[in-house]
Amino acid sequence: MTYWAINAVFLAVVAVIGVVALVFVRRGRRGGMPARAVGLAMVIVLLMTAVFDNVMIGVGLVGYDESKISGQFVGSAPLEDFAYAVAAVILLPSLWVLLGPRLTRGSGSSQPRAGSTSEPPG
Repeated sequence: MTYWAINAVFLAVVAVIGVVALVFVRRGRRGGMPARAVGLAMVIVLLMTAVFDNVMIGVGLVGYDESKISGQFVGSAPLEDFAYAVAAVILLPSLWVLLGPRLTRGSGSSQPRAGSTSEPPG
């Protein structure tokens, strides 16, 4: 089994979760996923992955079976290695949307929390 075949399995699961989260956001059932923040996170995580994967491969900490990689590289890192970063950047905000606090009408922040007073300290 190639690394892309392994990646395809978990990327498919991540894609389904991401689509479900987008549907929830579009229907207004949950707070939105800021696309700019996700995009910026993707750029940062991919750059960090490129740097650190190349360092780890360069010092011999990680190696790959040549028969199981595509042969496409970013520096010394096989392209397949970036699938984990992409999955994380999609999966984490999606889970945040799907599993985050429930938003209901009438439960705004204007109501005091249990154990708190409505008057400022003085």
